[in-house]
Amino acid sequence: MPEVGEARAPVATETAAIALGGSKMAAVRRGELGGGETPAMGLGRRDPGRELETEGSRGSLQDFMPAAHSSKSDCLHLTASNKQKKSSIDGAIHQPGRFDGRGGAVSVQNPPPSRRQGDLLRATLSGALRGAGRAGRSGGCAAILAAGRRDFAQIGSNRITSEAKQRIGPGDIMTSPGVTPDTELDMKDVELNEMETEKQPMNASSPGSLSEKNGVVKVKVAEEEEEEGAMAAKFTGLSKEELLKVAGTPGWVRTRWALLILFWLGWLGMLAGAVAIIVQAPRCKDLPKQEWWQEGGIYRIQNVDGFQDSAEDGVGDLAGLKQQMDYLSSLKVKGLVIGPLHVNPKDNQTGTNLQDIDKRFGTLDDFREVLEAAKKKDLKVVLDLTPNYQSQSPWFSREIRFNSDLQDKMKEAIEFWLKEGVSGIQIGSVEHLNDAQILSEWKNLTERHSVESQNRVLIAVTHMQDAQGIFSLLNETTGVDLLCSEYLRGLVKDGPEDAARGEAAAHMTHSYIKKAGDKWPSWSVGRLAAPMGEQLLRLFHLLLYTLPGTPFTDYGDEIGLRDLPGQPAASSVIRMQWDNSANFGFSKVGQQQSNPTASNVTVQSQSGDKASVLSFFRQLGELRDKARSLLFGEFSPALSNSPSVFAYLRVWDQSQRYLVVLNFAPEEHTISITHPHLPAEVTVELSTHPTREEKQLSIQELRLAPSEGLLLSFPYVA
Repeated sequence: MPEVGEARAPVATETAAIALGGSKMAAVRRGELGGGETPAMGLGRRDPGRELETEGSRGSLQDFMPAAHSSKSDCLHLTASNKQKKSSIDGAIHQPGRFDGRGGAVSVQNPPPSRRQGDLLRATLSGALRGAGRAGRSGGCAAILAAGRRDFAQIGSNRITSEAKQRIGPGDIMTSPGVTPDTELDMKDVELNEMETEKQPMNASSPGSLSEKNGVVKVKVAEEEEEEGAMAAKFTGLSKEELLKVAGTPGWVRTRWALLILFWLGWLGMLAGAVAIIVQAPRCKDLPKQEWWQEGGIYRIQNVDGFQDSAEDGVGDLAGLKQQMDYLSSLKVKGLVIGPLHVNPKDNQTGTNLQDIDKRFGTLDDFREVLEAAKKKDLKVVLDLTPNYQSQSPWFSREIRFNSDLQDKMKEAIEFWLKEGVSGIQIGSVEHLNDAQILSEWKNLTERHSVESQNRVLIAVTHMQDAQGIFSLLNETTGVDLLCSEYLRGLVKDGPEDAARGEAAAHMTHSYIKKAGDKWPSWSVGRLAAPMGEQLLRLFHLLLYTLPGTPFTDYGDEIGLRDLPGQPAASSVIRMQWDNSANFGFSKVGQQQSNPTASNVTVQSQSGDKASVLSFFRQLGELRDKARSLLFGEFSPALSNSPSVFAYLRVWDQSQRYLVVLNFAPEEHTISITHPHLPAEVTVELSTHPTREEKQLSIQELRLAPSEGLLLSFPYVA
């Protein structure tokens, strides 16, 4: 058999080709050599007896095949890495059987017959494997060709080592376009996945066919052609140079200028419109600063011994008051007035201690616990310091201006309780002081202990009911924050007849507000429930909570509490009624009812009833706390065609406005109301008659039930 090195012209060239795609697939195709003498070398059909194994992947290796062999080819899956390839291939070629390299193995059953053919085979296989690694990354193709004596390998986009070329010899040619022989191959992981045997014959027209030129056969894989077609079809947009060229044309320049001018014109137009809206829109008033006692009602528990007994001795105390702090918070009031509580033997100025708690009510520690509990509920506590509260002479004598000892004790006591944390001091029967300068000095003490988060209030109380006397005190008591009187009590007891009570209420309230001037007014009727029925009680609650100023409510008025049967109010303390148990829940011992009967005038029975007086009172407190027109609004009387009806508006700037209509007569009236700010229809917010169903009412045909009060709302209209 001729040597491989003999010169022979290639005839009907046999081709063994490795074609590599982007997925690192190596397709090995072989053909035939003419003459039948020169053996063909390459990678060919799968033969289980000749196996190439690297890193767990398996393939077939046929070193020499007869010349007349089938043109069909098999595909191999080869995986090797770096140094493992060379050792495995060398061992497989020069040593029969199996050679184990580092991490891989190559086995060849029949080694080449000569060293030279083994060198050529090793170089060819090494180049093919290296080409597989390189071509797998670049998407190129590799071809291995053996043709007669001038056996050579052409590997597209591949690199081989100079050592491999030298061992082939000068007669054998290995070419790698664009790469020098001395370049070292950077070995990468290679995968030659086993592919199905090609079905189509080798012809120039098929996508995977071979085209011959000078004995060299090249393969172009169909997958690569598809990728090239996809890349050609993909639109990549204009380049930077093309965009700049188009952007500089006169048409685009004019278009850009037009768009820029339109943008700035639109922007300037919107700016001008916004400025016009701001200039023409009515400005909102700044909200006036208000102190805590101006923001809602104040609840008075002056007779602590009648509120709640915790010691089971029949006397209400501070511990019992603390137990009811959740209930007090539910009334939506801003503060509590408690006491007097200090030690005060009747008409005994020497024995009176303004800085100590009467043991009937508890201790100083009990009072401190009340302050802490009220603070947690955001309730302020005002302490009444009327000195001789057990007597008919609250100041021991009418000449207090000459009683320097009492004045000094009062100053010390005010200072003491303010340091304890009370939010204010109340002084009763100020009409007996006859010295406005004393009140001014006490006011200085409350201001000295005021801080921004908690200002201290000084409240002066008078029991005078005549208008002129109260108006005089308004002028004299300029040093106090609030002057509380029973000015409106005349509407309840000795007031005018029902037919004219509406007009009387309008005159009294308007006069008081006018006399008060810049001074913040307050409203009280004393204990309401005793002389009136439930409907009139609701009406007075509505009146007090919708007038400008601070409303004062005595404990029990929120449920309609009356005197106990057979016990005159003047001679006994009215006890709070919590439930229908013995003593109505006031105390577990002490005076018992002989025949207790269920009553709806208790906190328990009214708490779950939306139509109760208690529920109505809570709604008023919540609305007063939120509605700006009720907090800050101006008072403006409205005209009614009935003398028993009192109507007025509360208006603040652009906030929702309110119309209050009160029918003091015990019979039904249909009236009309006129005012420049009123619309044709108004909305019902609250009614003292919970059975009213209408929500929209006409002010020209307004039907009022007996003793009914209405809180109506309407929006601001520019």
